[in-house]
Amino acid sequence: MKVVGATFLKSAMSAAHYPPPTLPEVAFLGRSNVGKSSLINTLLGVRGLARTSNTPGRTQLINFFEVNHELRFVDLPGYGYARVPQAVREQWRPMIEHYLHHRSALALCILIVDARLAPQPLDRVMYDWLTAKQRRFCVVATKADKLARSRLMSQLKLLRAAYGDQVVAYSSLTRVGVEPLWATIWAAAAEWKAQHNHP
Repeated sequence: MKVVGATFLKSAMSAAHYPPPTLPEVAFLGRSNVGKSSLINTLLGVRGLARTSNTPGRTQLINFFEVNHELRFVDLPGYGYARVPQAVREQWRPMIEHYLHHRSALALCILIVDARLAPQPLDRVMYDWLTAKQRRFCVVATKADKLARSRLMSQLKLLRAAYGDQVVAYSSLTRVGVEPLWATIWAAAAEWKAQHNHP
């Protein structure tokens, strides 16, 4: 899919402030230091649209971006970063879970994991939660460029044993994984539109 227009729409803390559910939404979720904002920026081809930071935990609201007036990307707060104040972390969980559980516009969840690491407990919790709620999702392993090919292959084998065969290796630097991920996004968006009688 060619991105001809991508704009920041709004930030929200609760459903009352979400945009109307008129377009399919793709939600990005993962631990705070997993490269979520870089992934979004690379997919959209717009540097700095999603906020990147050397300090994990900066995204504290749900951020909505509109793409080609056809779908929305939704950047959810990263989870699991210990230096974020406990009170803030306690706010995040119900905010994230309410969006994931109730949002009618949600067409696809992208669970982002670090290709360099073994399956992490918090990622497994999110994987099991999405599975239990029967949300459509895929798993993307970022930072693939940080590993030699043989090491990447062994890591992908490990991750696919935990998360299923469809784990996509991704690099914001080399753009490995961009095309297959867009294919998955576009298929999910088209299915949502068909189900909702959306032109």
